Amino acid sequence: MIIKNAKIFTPEGRFEEGSIAFDQKITGIGQCSGEAEVDAQGGYVIPGLIDVHTHGAVGCDASDGIAENLPKLSRYYAQHGVTSFCPTTMTLKEPVLKTAVESIRGFQRPADGAKAAGIHLEGPFLSYAKRGAQAADNLHEPDVEMFHRLNEASGGIVRLVTVAPEEPNAMAFIREVSKVCTVSLGHSTADFKTACEAYENGASHATHLFNGMPALLHREPGIIGAALVSDASVELICDGLHIHPAVILAVHKMFGDRLTLISDSLRCAGMPDGDYELGGQPIVVKGGRATLLDGTLAGSSISMLDALRNVVRFGLPLEAAVTAATLRPAKVIRMEQEIGSLAVGRSADLLLLDPELNLVKTFIDGQEIQ
Repeated sequence: MIIKNAKIFTPEGRFEEGSIAFDQKITGIGQCSGEAEVDAQGGYVIPGLIDVHTHGAVGCDASDGIAENLPKLSRYYAQHGVTSFCPTTMTLKEPVLKTAVESIRGFQRPADGAKAAGIHLEGPFLSYAKRGAQAADNLHEPDVEMFHRLNEASGGIVRLVTVAPEEPNAMAFIREVSKVCTVSLGHSTADFKTACEAYENGASHATHLFNGMPALLHREPGIIGAALVSDASVELICDGLHIHPAVILAVHKMFGDRLTLISDSLRCAGMPDGDYELGGQPIVVKGGRATLLDGTLAGSSISMLDALRNVVRFGLPLEAAVTAATLRPAKVIRMEQEIGSLAVGRSADLLLLDPELNLVKTFIDGQEIQ
């Protein structure tokens, strides 16, 4: 397959006019010719979006432990430009989490669905004070052996785990677990010193920056400041509700290409307003805003494509937005040698967008998703 007359996003983070050739892998970029051509008519060709923090959509949640739900989620993601995703679990009891990760382990991508790149355990190793929409009764202090049990149950596909570094045994947990997957700081009351220690011990990411952590203060910069000086990557929920657009632009100015876009989508994504459930707790969605019954803001109802369009509308350069939705999340889960960029030899996971950023075509492993 060849897509011609396109603005192609290069691994260097810029658009260049030309064509791209691929089968299951990308085979050529520049001036390619051959059969089975698609005329992009000046549209954008970018890597497929990668969502490393998404709980669910279309009435399904990764924590449900229902294997039949994963293909439904996979198809939803592919329909919204996501070619790889990390099913993200909530703070739940170990037996429930074990069932959930086992169901993800057995996932087989449908022909019209996105790939599950691995699991994000968002908890249960979190702070009570900053638990947000996580169920307090299910919180557990950082436990290396529990992590290993869950990772083994998953088939070794846990790619990302969120932990509060001020909790008992957290530093030992971070040192050990960072050898296996990326450790992210979040849902935490940690001060700057504690967060810096966590990054020195192997943590390298921050979960939904600003949400579930102390504010950035001029005398106590907390996790946000520690992430900045420690060269960690950070993620933002870009629905316009969790983070003010001006702060999104400020974070990009501070962190540059270490910024990662996420959806943090719940089962209400792709669904109408109404009553839903999150980690055993009722949530209400009104005007796209998901909250617990006490008004606590939960995750989002957006897709990654929504996030990309939102940040561009807020004023982020398209090139920066694409990097934050593709290459950076691939790096976060240590898969940048396979996905996240348009380079010869990488998986042919790519999107064709029109000049208004509407999705025209999605290709996963070189096959067009209908």
